[in-house]
Amino acid sequence: MEDDLTGKLTVGHGGQSYQDSHAESGQKERQNQMVQEKAQQMTPETQFMATAISLATENVVSGRGGPFGAVVVRGGEVVATGINQVTTSNDPTAHAEVVAIRNACKVLGSFKLDDCVVYTSCEPCPMCLAAIYWARCKAVFYGNSAADAAKIGFDDQLFYEELKRSNADRELPMMQWMSQEAWESFSAWEKSPMRIEY
Repeated sequence: MEDDLTGKLTVGHGGQSYQDSHAESGQKERQNQMVQEKAQQMTPETQFMATAISLATENVVSGRGGPFGAVVVRGGEVVATGINQVTTSNDPTAHAEVVAIRNACKVLGSFKLDDCVVYTSCEPCPMCLAAIYWARCKAVFYGNSAADAAKIGFDDQLFYEELKRSNADRELPMMQWMSQEAWESFSAWEKSPMRIEY
């Protein structure tokens, strides 16, 4: 109907004018278009990182575990993914990067991931970083930093500091024991014709 004071046509949206409604609709369309264009402009690397972050967020929202996700990529293709499963599997080593590495090794049928790149939602902890080195991955990209993780209760600083100390100076008691007997397994390894170097 026509407003007696302004002469503008109004519709049944709380007195919102047709012009305002049309402008709002146009704005939403432009916003959707911008989102679509941004998605199209995302590089594959950005998409891999976005996947890791999405996995981390979904892991929290679903109640499955901590805010960590990881993706292993080879030749521009996702090989495997991983999420933090510490509490659901009662496994303190089941961090997202470790789970992703385990899954990738199963998919590729190899314990070496030397041509793979890891995208992870957070800077790897010392354990995960060691796993990445052992897997021989060629690069790591991460979202949140270790300092960011510390802000929400995941503080790995103690571990970093402990690794810098000698065994005798660490908070965790470490003592060498039965070293001569222990060398037997190393000697067997050196002589074994079945050994596979890793």
